[in-house]
Amino acid sequence: MSISDEPLVVRRFIPVARDRVFAAWLDPGSLAQWMRPGGTTDATAEVDPRKGGKFRIVMMHGAQRFEHTGEYLLIEPPARLSFTWISQATDHKPSVVTIDFLERSGGTELVLTHQRLPLSQLDSHRNGWTDITRKLEDTLLGSTSALEQRP
Repeated sequence: MSISDEPLVVRRFIPVARDRVFAAWLDPGSLAQWMRPGGTTDATAEVDPRKGGKFRIVMMHGAQRFEHTGEYLLIEPPARLSFTWISQATDHKPSVVTIDFLERSGGTELVLTHQRLPLSQLDSHRNGWTDITRKLEDTLLGSTSALEQRP
């Protein structure tokens, strides 16, 4: 499996204070609401939010279960979060996700960088993280109907 030399970067402005955006990434109840890319119908999350702590997210696509696990490498509230990301799509090898939470007028600029992804998975992960960050915004703004209706 060939690994990409270039990182995948997804940016999103979220009109919410960065401490709330940051906290959403470490709260299992919150993660289960918006860590649902594409056709994901349900998700569960378990987190141990400390450096060296582990997480497990299971995304359900109908009857199929997709497990994602990792370890927190860096937790610097409310500015930066970094963790390994291991799944079937990474051939069960660790890739690395780093999220910068930049304070901006009226909200937070979230910059997600995913490194060490298999080349064949770049597009699906770009689509997945783009959808996830949109659903994160919708959840933080309290728009559950938007979660189901927005393309």
